[in-house]
Formats: sequence, C-alpha cells, structure tokens
Amino acid sequence: MSRKRFTTEQIINIPREAEVRLSQGQTVGEICRLVGVSEQSYYRWRKAYGGLKLDQARWMKDLERERGIAQELYSFSRSRVALSREEGRSQATPSRSTSLTAGFLVLQRSR
Repeated sequence: MSRKRFTTEQIINIPREAEVRLSQGQTVGEICRLVGVSEQSYYRWRKAYGGLKLDQARWMKDLERERGIAQELYSFSRSRVALSREEGRSQATPSRSTSLTAGFLVLQRSR
C-alpha cells in the first residue's frame, strides 16, 4: 500500500474533526477509518498539533526544516575538519574543498 502524504492543513483539521465526531458518540477507530489514517497517526498528530492553529503549525514545520539544514551544515563542517586532520594540514586543499562544497550544494538542491 502506498504511503499517503497529508498537508499541514489536513493534519490540523483531522484531530479537530475527530473531536466533533467523538462528542457525537463515534469511536476513534471508526473516525480513523473514515478519514483514512491509522489510530497511531491520529494520536501522534493530536499530541503534536493538538491546540495549534494553522499558522503556528506551519511555523513549527519551518523550524524543523531549518534545524535539519543546520545539522547537515554542522556535519559537513565536522567532516571537513576530519579530512584536514587526516591530511595533516590545518585546512583542506582547494581542490578537495571545492569538490566537497559542490557536493553539499548538490545535496541541498535535491531537497
């Protein structure tokens, strides 16, 4: 079965809709089948995005994305330091440095 991707709007609205249906007497399992998500996803989304508004959820997703980019930059700089230590120099050679930078740019563009 292929994996479905839900937008931020859908992830925010599903727990809200579920709360309304729960108050009408439906069970969580019925609601999840109706919406097309697993109960695990519902509870995870409710925990993460429970009281958030749409703009707050977008802001949170943007922060997570920026954090991932920062981690990639940090690991790139650490690998460069390790390479320079292996070569016994204080900095990597220009040709090596250029190829590493080009590789990182290709990695970032592929996102």
